[in-house]
Amino acid sequence: MDRFRMIFQYFQSSSESVMNGICGLLALASVKMYTSFDFSCPCLPQYNMAYGLGIMFIPPIILFLCGLILNRQSLVMLEEWRRPQGRRKKDLAVIRYMCSSIMQRAMVAPVVWIVVTLLDGKCLICAFSSSMDPEKFVGFANVSPVQVQQLLAKVPCKDDELMRNNTSRKAVSRYLRCCSQALGWSILLILIIAAFLARWLRPCFNQAALLQARHWSNYIDIEQKIFEETCCEHSRLFAHKCILHFFESMRQEIKLHSFSLPREGEGAEGEEDLLQGITDQNRVNKLLKMWYYEKPPLDVSQATQR
Repeated sequence: MDRFRMIFQYFQSSSESVMNGICGLLALASVKMYTSFDFSCPCLPQYNMAYGLGIMFIPPIILFLCGLILNRQSLVMLEEWRRPQGRRKKDLAVIRYMCSSIMQRAMVAPVVWIVVTLLDGKCLICAFSSSMDPEKFVGFANVSPVQVQQLLAKVPCKDDELMRNNTSRKAVSRYLRCCSQALGWSILLILIIAAFLARWLRPCFNQAALLQARHWSNYIDIEQKIFEETCCEHSRLFAHKCILHFFESMRQEIKLHSFSLPREGEGAEGEEDLLQGITDQNRVNKLLKMWYYEKPPLDVSQATQR
C-alpha cells in the first residue's frame, strides 16, 4: 500500500514530462479500451441513438475527469483561484496559464477516444441508421414506414434475419461509415493544424509574459508541496512530543511494569527548534488560518538582508 501511495504521489508531480507521460498513457488506455470493448448495438429505433452517442461521448467525459484528477496542478489552480486576497495579490495571467495547461493535457485522451470511434464508424452507424432517408436506397422501396424504421434500425446488426438478404443494408452502413471516417479525419486535421499554428506562432506573442506565467505557476505548485512537507514534519514532531508528555504523565504506572523511559530533556532541544515555538493546538490552527487568509508576499529581500 505504501508503494502504491508513493507511485501515485510521484505521478501527481508537477513535472511537465511526467504529466505528458500520464496524458500519453491515458490516450493509449483509451485506444486499448475501445479495441477491447464489445460494441453491440441494440438495433431498436428508440435506443440506437442513445447507445451510439453514449458510447461516443460518455467515456471521453470519464477520461477527461481522470485527467483532471491525476493532474495535481488542477487542485493547486483551484486553491489559488478561490483563496482570499490577503497580503499577496492574485495574478490572473498565472491562473489562466495553469488552467490552459491543465485543460490541454486533460483533453488528449477524450479527443483520441472520439477520433478512434469516428474512424471505426460503428457508433455513428448505430446512432444515425434510423435517421437515414429510405428513398435514397432501393432496398427500402415498397415497404411501410413502420417497417422502414425497423429495418433502418437493424442496419448495424448484419446477422439479423431481416437484414441478411436486404441489398441496401451494406449501402447504408457504407455511407454512414464514410461520413464517420470523413468527420474523424477532419477533426484530426483541424487539431494538427491548430497545434502547428500554436507551436509556430507562439514566438510572435509576448514571450516575457509567457515566461512570467510559467515561472509563477511552477512556484505556486512547488510552494504548496513544500508547505505540505513542512506541515507533515511539524505534525510528526508535534505528535512525538505529545506522546512523550503522555508517557511522562504515566511514569509511575510505567515504573510498576518495569518499562524504561527516555531521560527528561533528551533530544528535546533539537525538536523545540524544529517546532519553532508552535507547541499547542491553538497556535497550529492560527498558523494554518494565517497561511490560508494572509499568504506572505513574494519578497525575500528582508530575509536576505538579515
